[in-house]
Amino acid sequence: MKILAFAGSTSSTSINRELVKFVLKSFQDEINLIDLNDFDIPVFSVDREKKGFPDEAHRFLKVIEECDVIICSLAEHNRSYSAAFKNVFDWASRINVKVFQNKPMLLMSTSPGSYGGGNVMNTAKTFLPNFGADIKETFSLSKFYENFDLESGVINPEMLKDLNQKIGSFKNQTKS
Repeated sequence: MKILAFAGSTSSTSINRELVKFVLKSFQDEINLIDLNDFDIPVFSVDREKKGFPDEAHRFLKVIEECDVIICSLAEHNRSYSAAFKNVFDWASRINVKVFQNKPMLLMSTSPGSYGGGNVMNTAKTFLPNFGADIKETFSLSKFYENFDLESGVINPEMLKDLNQKIGSFKNQTKS
């Protein structure tokens, strides 16, 4: 099983990337952990689209094509997707509306606040399936700095139990 993993953030200190890296420790499959910083794409506009699609948008779709499952954690900026994720997504969706190509997905979010990226999670749960995301499980980690340690991972016992159950369910549903 080939896993594509990423955080919907370009921050060098992304807490969503830390959550993804922690979750990946539960898998022994082939893992492709990508960084959205590696997809340097101009801001989407119809005018730029008329000049052609950036190679990096095609490359993003290719890494999705080459995987069996997707694990991602979306950063929440002003109650929605980060501009970086949205831009890569916008370009890719103009090439292939089914960006996520019906791949099973473990969708996560985290934030420093008590809602754990709940706004972006709620949007993504309803929106991403229209673009080929087969969301099997979701997990939001609230109060990241209180419930996560960079060395130990999720340190809140109840949240860790919930996350492990969702990882187990995801593995069962995808045979990972």
